[in-house]
Amino acid sequence: MPLDPFLADKVHLLDGLDGPDALSDPQAAARLREYLRDPGEWTAPDVSVEDRTVPGPHGQVPIRMYTPATEPSRALLWLHGGGFLGGGLDMPEAHQASAELSARADALVVSVDYRLAVKGTHYPVPVDDAHAAWLWLSETLRLRSGSFGPVALGGASAGAAIALSTAIRLRDLDQLCPDALLLAYPFAHFPNPALDVDTEAEMEALPAYLRCTPEAIEFLVSNYVGRLSDLPASAMPGAADLGGLPATGIVLAQYDDLRPSGELFEQRLEEAGVGVRSYLAAGMTHGHLRALW
Repeated sequence: MPLDPFLADKVHLLDGLDGPDALSDPQAAARLREYLRDPGEWTAPDVSVEDRTVPGPHGQVPIRMYTPATEPSRALLWLHGGGFLGGGLDMPEAHQASAELSARADALVVSVDYRLAVKGTHYPVPVDDAHAAWLWLSETLRLRSGSFGPVALGGASAGAAIALSTAIRLRDLDQLCPDALLLAYPFAHFPNPALDVDTEAEMEALPAYLRCTPEAIEFLVSNYVGRLSDLPASAMPGAADLGGLPATGIVLAQYDDLRPSGELFEQRLEEAGVGVRSYLAAGMTHGHLRALW
């Protein structure tokens, strides 16, 4: 399928944008805002929202809780993306995605404002924050009266990597593991697997701003871990031991340099005997959960 028509009609707005530095130009920043503008105003679903903090090894961890109008029957801990160094609770991939998941899945959703890899912060600090939030949620649900359904752990892009690292840690520590993993366009490998020839040809038509180049991936991983050599398997967990992980759902984007990472991860889960299903968002680019139309 070609690039989604809504995106294709606006993709020219990204011409000449090749990184954050380009956005120092007010006109370039305005073009990016126009590209990211959704086709209509988002109407928040009927969920209650509460901000609070939970204790963690590096201090308090901000979270945002989304509770549906009816009594939730399941729960999800959700981790936004942002290359390990950007994003927060207010970004659409966190706020809108969490609200929609809560309403549509009748779920208690907890979005985590994990510490970012900035100002000398590196792995495993973001995973420590996610781990602390998971333990808090698990204990909170244990203390609730009545039965509670499955509890999942998930995230998008870099948040998917942190969710995976957290699940691997929980397994290795023999702590309460999630019942399922939900991963959107995961950033799970370094080096990132290459695109196949046909997909690479299709991707060449996209502007630089929509590409995850090898240089950009190298920078993000180096910034996150603090180095590129001797990476811990659980930092970029696509190469870790995947045995014993819970059933996993993966959402892939068709026009995404990181799509091969998700596809390879799916294969490795199957080899490890882990139940896995994937969905390819046709015509979509990396990070498409920012727009829920």
